[in-house]
Amino acid sequence: MTGGWKASRCLSALGSVAPGGDTCSWQTLDFVRCRSVAEGVEHFTGSCSSAWCCARGIKCGERVMAGKVKWVTDIEKSVLINNFEKRGWIQVSENEDWNFYWMSVQTIRNVFSVETGYRLSDDQIVNHFPNHYELTRKDLMVKNIKRYRKELEKEGSPLAEKDENGKYIYLEFRKNPSSTWIMKPCGKAQGKGIFLINKLSQIKKWSRDSKTSSFVSQSSKEAYVISLYINNPLLIGGKKFDLRLYVLVSTYRPLRCYMYKLGFCRFCTVKYTPSTSELDNMFVHLTNVAIQKHGDDYNHIHGGKWTVTNLRLYLESTRGKEVTNKLFDEIHWIIVQSLKAVAPVMNNDKHCFECYGYDIIIDDKLKPWLIEVNASPSLTSSTANDRILKYNLINDTLNIAVPNGEIPDCKWNKSPPKEVLGNYEILYDEEMAHSDGTDRDLRSRSGQSIGLKGNRTRESGRPVLTTWK
Repeated sequence: MTGGWKASRCLSALGSVAPGGDTCSWQTLDFVRCRSVAEGVEHFTGSCSSAWCCARGIKCGERVMAGKVKWVTDIEKSVLINNFEKRGWIQVSENEDWNFYWMSVQTIRNVFSVETGYRLSDDQIVNHFPNHYELTRKDLMVKNIKRYRKELEKEGSPLAEKDENGKYIYLEFRKNPSSTWIMKPCGKAQGKGIFLINKLSQIKKWSRDSKTSSFVSQSSKEAYVISLYINNPLLIGGKKFDLRLYVLVSTYRPLRCYMYKLGFCRFCTVKYTPSTSELDNMFVHLTNVAIQKHGDDYNHIHGGKWTVTNLRLYLESTRGKEVTNKLFDEIHWIIVQSLKAVAPVMNNDKHCFECYGYDIIIDDKLKPWLIEVNASPSLTSSTANDRILKYNLINDTLNIAVPNGEIPDCKWNKSPPKEVLGNYEILYDEEMAHSDGTDRDLRSRSGQSIGLKGNRTRESGRPVLTTWK
């Protein structure tokens, strides 16, 4: 065989002669000595004029390992690196050819930047969508959900239904001017920059003080979002808690998302009180581990965490199984609707997937509320159980994003077999929903929905949607 050829196309029953997509020019080629992709490739005997091989110091007759995923990350977490090494993947630098890049949200901006970005090849994938912030920035998430609600209203969808007072029944934002409010910086996480107020007039004072502060430059000031504080949270042992749930999105159009079954609850270390005298006590109000771990009552053994499984058992024993199932159905409904709200504006790049950290709070009437969505949920382990959970989370995520641990191919349909899902379960599959009519039920909340646990109905007669396939 003579002449030039693309190594990436040289995949046959005999194997692959060289990994990657570089052009190799061989003078002769002895196919008899080729090995399978799984075993690697042994070069022919003869002369080689390939710049690709020479640059890598490969000589004729040497054995070359093919089919190994080359990875890079700028997040040095053991739960990531251990998963990569377990698969036998090869670590490279970001300046070398790579197949899989687990990157921070700052790096993803550079990769897809008009000025500094570059074109990804079909064998490269990354762990963020280019404009994930449409969901994960608090202000943009609110904007997109309101736009989505307005579109549903134009379509006459019952999802945009209002009650006799003109308030939305389903996609609602709680409003009450005499309540406590929480101020959050739009682009921060881990409880940074959050504070509570109980008078809207306090915003003017805060804004005025920040403008006159000599410690804060005008260029460093950032946008905040103000939302009603849920001052009637469900308490367990007198303490406030919220849920951290993991949701994997493999594609937005069509939308396909998975719910991780091993989420957890994060508890405050100090008993809750709605007293205005405790508005500044973050150990009462904020569940973030980054804050609670500094409290005097923080437990380093269990880290102030419960598994979602334990929460379900507790609620089933105290509130009943039917009520508990309804609560989790509504949590799943909230998550799917938030993803559907941003799907039209999300850059659905074929090289991308994303594992989000959803924060949900439950009030004392067992109504769930979406707090925020995190693009980079913490992979830091605060306890031994925490480390096991996050290691398994990454393992199951990689099994879906990189099937069989092989070099990625962005042309596949991103629909892995059920056997590889691990602790993930399909939350919503738009293609499947369209084919069996479930999507019409999602938009109308009427008719028979198809879910993992069947169809249940409220006493009012409205069907409650379950976890959708």
